[in-house]
Amino acid sequence: MLHELNEDTLQNVVNDNEKVVVQFSASWCGNCRIMKPKFKKLASENESITFVIVDAENSPESRKLANVSNLPTFATFVGGKLVNETQTNKAEVLTELVNEII
Repeated sequence: MLHELNEDTLQNVVNDNEKVVVQFSASWCGNCRIMKPKFKKLASENESITFVIVDAENSPESRKLANVSNLPTFATFVGGKLVNETQTNKAEVLTELVNEII
């Protein structure tokens, strides 16, 4: 399941879903645009996990949940708690991050 948040409500999504993978991105970020189709593909392949795309510029509270300092940042949450986060533009690193919580 894939969601694109238009509001700063990531905390609610993390609380309401057992496993969550988040892409923090911005419209001006070239690497974010490159990674978005790869992120969507992983979402379609892992239907038991909730995938969320967050506009980091418009979601300051959501950014705090994963200590976002660079984009794109990817974060995993299980049971409402941050498990891991990484900044990457490599699909294989993103896949490894998702595989950690499967």
